[in-house]
Amino acid sequence: MQDEYRTVAHAGVHETEVNRSRFLCALAPAATEREAQEFIASVRKEHADATHNCWAYVVGADAGVQKASDDGEPGGTAGVPMLQMLLRRDMRYVVAVVTRYYGGVKLGAGGLIRAYGGAVGEALDALGTRTRRRFRLGTVTVDHQRAGKVENDLRSTGRAVREVRYGEQVTIEIGLPDSEVDAFRAWLADVTAGTARFEPGGEAYGDV
Repeated sequence: MQDEYRTVAHAGVHETEVNRSRFLCALAPAATEREAQEFIASVRKEHADATHNCWAYVVGADAGVQKASDDGEPGGTAGVPMLQMLLRRDMRYVVAVVTRYYGGVKLGAGGLIRAYGGAVGEALDALGTRTRRRFRLGTVTVDHQRAGKVENDLRSTGRAVREVRYGEQVTIEIGLPDSEVDAFRAWLADVTAGTARFEPGGEAYGDV
């Protein structure tokens, strides 16, 4: 599994113009292939009058799913350069659709490759990206007397506190890098005089 990956900060559209052709690049996060396909369908519907709606998406922290379409442009001149730009920028869980409104000037294969890849690159720059890092999930169980201090200490040291539940004891769901689990156990034992328990769980990705 990848320790971290980048994805688009939020959905949005960025427009560029090349030799009177308009290129509108719509970007969105996509947690699944189905989400990516639904986003593509919505853009195609919105721009049904466009000359082309080419697309590419990468799903999976390890880029396990990679797909692209030229949507009628010459083979390899649109979808593939878009996909290559996403991969070059280490983007994951993201979908890009570049809508072209033809301006009357043919760009040639090289021009198309630069235009479609460039539209994605410019859109990423304009919309911004965020880094997501793999965390080990875990549960801290502590008595009520110490819970407030433990939670405050967790937050002040930059730990990812995901949820706090109050019952007979207090359980605090956290996320931390795998490499820090042993050091965390020692820290927790120290600040709670050995009274708290830590149970490691599964893995998830969170914002850095």
